[in-house]
Amino acid sequence: MAMESLVSTQWLADELGADDLVVLDATMHLPDSPRKSSAEFAQGHIPGARFLDLVSFVDASSDVPKAVPSAEQFADRLGQLGIAPGDRVVYYDDSQIKSAARAWFIFKLYGFGEVAILDGGFAKWKREGHPLETGASSATQVEYPVPKRAGRLRSKEEMLTNCSSCSEQVVDARDAARFAGEDGNGSKGHLPGAVNVHFARLFSEDGTYRSPGQIAAIFAAAGIELDGPVVTSCNSGMTACVLAFGLHIAGKEDVAVYDGSWLEWGSDPDTPKEKGAAR
Repeated sequence: MAMESLVSTQWLADELGADDLVVLDATMHLPDSPRKSSAEFAQGHIPGARFLDLVSFVDASSDVPKAVPSAEQFADRLGQLGIAPGDRVVYYDDSQIKSAARAWFIFKLYGFGEVAILDGGFAKWKREGHPLETGASSATQVEYPVPKRAGRLRSKEEMLTNCSSCSEQVVDARDAARFAGEDGNGSKGHLPGAVNVHFARLFSEDGTYRSPGQIAAIFAAAGIELDGPVVTSCNSGMTACVLAFGLHIAGKEDVAVYDGSWLEWGSDPDTPKEKGAAR
């Protein structure tokens, strides 16, 4: 039976130790946060989990800020982590920016088969009293084949074309003030024609994702036509993946991520920009 894209803490507790199951800590914090995900992993993690080190899982040679890793980098990292193509992989995080969704997106981008996010993350796991493990992670290195990349990533050039063609709807995951470009937050606004769905709206108070129907309703209320293609964006490409995952569990697959997001778009004086609240 195929693994669901969103799994519960109880499901994971029951499945821990399965030969084909890999649990990855995909925690990543904002650059200005004093928290260090590697140190937190050593202090306590889900038993058997391996540390993805999402902060370094980027293509530093790309002109795109914080770009997704190349296919070769992807294969190298999975090999180091001892992950085989047929494994089932579950990600979790303990981050305000819900960084497990970025890991999910990267793995799906490179065609990895069975992947899921732990609903409620590490906070829910701990709150329910499930066991923890300390120390560094360990894995037996394997050879992972270099994959082909799927076409769910958008470049600045493609987003510029979309400003004229409007062939894909654009939804911005940042908070309303940054989206609007209000004074004092350093943002100059948003991509022309974009709508705003702050990523935090996809979660219930306990940190779990809202139901598929509730998520679909949030996007529809923001002006997204759910039968048309969507591109998600944010500040650095991180929470854009949260929106992409939310749309996925709501049943929508024709979703791409603008990887450069506002770090790239906002720093280019020649890109068009809009200010003001979402229409």
